[in-house]
Amino acid sequence: MRSVLPFGGLLLLVLLLSACALPDRWPGPARPPGEPVDGAPDETLDVSRIRPVTPRPEPRSPYGNHSPYTVLGQTYQVRPSAAGYRERGIASWYGTKFHGRLTSSGEPYDMYQLTAAHRSLPLPTFAEVTHLENGRSIIVRINDRGPFHPDRIIDLSWAAAVKLGIDQAGTGRVDVRAITFDEPEVPVIRPARLPVVLQVGAFSERQRADAVAATLIDSGVASTTIESARTASGRVWRVRVGPLEDLDQVFRSIDQVTALGFERPRYVYP
Repeated sequence: MRSVLPFGGLLLLVLLLSACALPDRWPGPARPPGEPVDGAPDETLDVSRIRPVTPRPEPRSPYGNHSPYTVLGQTYQVRPSAAGYRERGIASWYGTKFHGRLTSSGEPYDMYQLTAAHRSLPLPTFAEVTHLENGRSIIVRINDRGPFHPDRIIDLSWAAAVKLGIDQAGTGRVDVRAITFDEPEVPVIRPARLPVVLQVGAFSERQRADAVAATLIDSGVASTTIESARTASGRVWRVRVGPLEDLDQVFRSIDQVTALGFERPRYVYP
């Protein structure tokens, strides 16, 4: 039997989807006349007072998960699950213009909370967001739709942008990893400082080190080297990658190494 959404519910769904239908940042003169400009509030935000988000299982919102949906002539599909989602790209943020308005999930947008908007993840979804330029990481609760710019993957609340350090620049390169509850979460361990060297393995036989290094090099893992050293138990050959200068390069190299079947490399500081 086909279910029919009551008119009131249908109207609310349309309003919720359209709440974020307009681009969150109008590019200068392209902003329609009279449309308020988005931005930060006048006061500064003490990041120590921002309440952290604790991931927990939550039922799906009755609104905002309709799929497919269309915004500005573009059709989007909501993912059936957040499991396995991880993506790197550009994050932006939204603030005063939307503060207090309904999000796509039907909740009021609070720019002082650690929330975010995403085009395709189910609402709500918890996600870890890492700023790839400074290594800062936070957990946000995704409860809204957007951003509808093709070059951005997530729209952060103003508080989340302040916490990550992208509020002044307006955008920043991030790694977004969905947190789900069907399987144990593997923590992302970050280097204490940069540059850093990744040690893939230490071998007592040179031939084994040569074989591992050849596999890495053939697979495009840049800056792979073999270093010889004497230890209390004898000579070892260490297969290393680096030094690596930025977090994006570090995470990309780790992904390459583990995709080849090797264990996660450990950090060594030059």
